[in-house]
Amino acid sequence: MADSGTATLDYEPLAEGGLRLVLKGTLNAAGIQQLWRQAMRQVAQSDPAALEIDARGVESLDAAGMALLLELKAQQEQRRQDFRIRGLRDDLSDLMKLFDPGPPAPPKPGPGLLVRFVHRVGEISHGVLVGFHTQVNFLGEIFVRLLSVLVRPSRLRWADTFLIAEKAGANAVGIVALMGFLIGLILAFQSAIGMRKFGAEIYVADLVVLVLFRELGPLITAFILTSRSGSAFAAELGTMKVNEEVDALVTMGVDPVQFLALPRLVAAICVMPLLTLFNELFGLIGCGLVMRSFGFPVATYIDQIQEAASLGDLFGGLAKTFVFGGLIAGIGCLRGLQTGKSPSAVGDSATRAVVSGIVAIVVVDGVFAVMYYYLGI
Repeated sequence: MADSGTATLDYEPLAEGGLRLVLKGTLNAAGIQQLWRQAMRQVAQSDPAALEIDARGVESLDAAGMALLLELKAQQEQRRQDFRIRGLRDDLSDLMKLFDPGPPAPPKPGPGLLVRFVHRVGEISHGVLVGFHTQVNFLGEIFVRLLSVLVRPSRLRWADTFLIAEKAGANAVGIVALMGFLIGLILAFQSAIGMRKFGAEIYVADLVVLVLFRELGPLITAFILTSRSGSAFAAELGTMKVNEEVDALVTMGVDPVQFLALPRLVAAICVMPLLTLFNELFGLIGCGLVMRSFGFPVATYIDQIQEAASLGDLFGGLAKTFVFGGLIAGIGCLRGLQTGKSPSAVGDSATRAVVSGIVAIVVVDGVFAVMYYYLGI
């Protein structure tokens, strides 16, 4: 027999793979620590088809004791095996019923494939719309600040603007010129394949100059500036955001958009048309080398591109570059100011700046194409 206040555990095998646990004494928090581990280990080893608790010797139990009995019951129910308690005093049995949560509720069926698909589409659409609203709102704010600078130029940090223009413009001339040269070279060779069938290789110059002036020159330059400078703007401002330098500017009463974003916007708008001109010039040089290899004199090539393209084609393409430059700088600065605090936040901001910038440039270029079509430009 167990002494009063002591909890003991015995076990007896039953027929057909059953197990009886004999509990005696006081089942309280102080008395069942070792007993709990013994009971769980024995049940796990035996894996009984039926578990019977002999509680005739239980003098009293508290919440810990009831937790042990309920845990044994829950394990048997999970294994879909029988469980019963015998000999527990009526008052303790009534107390057990108050604490017994009952069988667990069956899991609710998840939504169907169609519901999950519609829900996912809705989440993505909502995120796209919110992101578009944020971009439009930020670009509107920064262009309002740009108009205020036109009224009062002294509000712009000109030293930083020239430094950013040097990094984004002068330092990018090499890669822009190289890309323009290669694009002109490739376009000339590829278009010559079709023109040769009709003996009209001279019209390769017409095709290349029109494509460069109206579309590819501004687009290729914008893509280069987005990948090179848009990501740099996002990384610079993102690093400042992570280091809490942007918060320090706000604390000092300095507007981050006016102080950080506006010089980058002005610099990008100013250098974008110039870089486009370099791209188109070297594209024509690349096309000229191909035409010279076909046996056409340089003077003939120059006369052909003068007849094919007009100043309207040139300035029509350049007009788009001002908008492209504003989009590149605005989206890069926006992504930088949206940088989080995680270790990969700066890299994520730079990636988002490039992706968002390229998508915005293509969309705006499509708008310009439709507008030029209806205007007859």
